[in-house]
Amino acid sequence: MNMSPTTPFPGAQATQTQVAFHRTELNIILSLYGRMVAAGEWRDYGISNLRDVAVFSVFRRTAEHPLYRIEKRPKLRNRQGLYAVIGMDGQILKRGHDLKSVLRVLERKLIRPID
Repeated sequence: MNMSPTTPFPGAQATQTQVAFHRTELNIILSLYGRMVAAGEWRDYGISNLRDVAVFSVFRRTAEHPLYRIEKRPKLRNRQGLYAVIGMDGQILKRGHDLKSVLRVLERKLIRPID
């Protein structure tokens, strides 16, 4: 009796790895998200886990283009930095190795003058 492991589809590739946010990273991002929702700036979010990048998209309203995208790209770890904040127009607002320091560019939106 042959006990070799079988694959569901012969010739199929092994499971491809996806980039995803770790729980500690999500805690930092969702903490900022909660503060921005409380301030009335953001209303919805979406998470995409792809092969090369994990994206946390922030929306003002549903069914529109994201205001900001928080991206995690492991291939850029040794170059510009693992994390990036990208604006609605595709411009990179901040890039770096530390998620908290990269997200500070968005926290400035919470600081407003008092009328």
